[in-house]
Amino acid sequence: MRLFAAVLPPEDVTASLAAEVAALRRLPAADGLRWTGRDGWHLTLAFYGEVDDGLVPDLSARLERAARRTEPFELALRGGGQFGRGRALWAGAQGDLATLRLLAGRAESAGRRAGLAMDGHRRYTAHLTLARSRQAHDVRPCVEALAGFAGPAWTVTDLALVRSTLPASGVPGEQPRYETVARSPLGASG
Repeated sequence: MRLFAAVLPPEDVTASLAAEVAALRRLPAADGLRWTGRDGWHLTLAFYGEVDDGLVPDLSARLERAARRTEPFELALRGGGQFGRGRALWAGAQGDLATLRLLAGRAESAGRRAGLAMDGHRRYTAHLTLARSRQAHDVRPCVEALAGFAGPAWTVTDLALVRSTLPASGVPGEQPRYETVARSPLGASG
């Protein structure tokens, strides 16, 4: 199964972002973008790719330990940016980014220790993907519109292990399906 570790924003946070995205989608720069679905919005901590079913229990246990070693922390979605010359448009984050990066590093390490072949380590950039394009796309108007966005703050209290199922139908615009496999509470008391 295709898995990743993530922080899942609560309903009030995604509702605030959904209102912002609705305004972005009316911009001319939004034409030609494939917008992600609200039910799949997340901040990826570590991407594991295809994971053998036999490795999932060990990975889950290691993620639980990583979560217990990380205290709950404050976060909010704020601003935005782009990757790959407009191939991805994203909302950024503010708050305790040092703890978020620490949790991302621990989630990556959990995958490596569970025997997963992790891609080369990259500096973690907190982001929530809003839209993608198959080719370079001028999303600067969207990025500029996101500059003033500030969503409500929340306390991150758990780490999620999420299964991603890619569309198989070939229908344009079909989204991946996401299923939370496990949630591990943050902090020693969790």
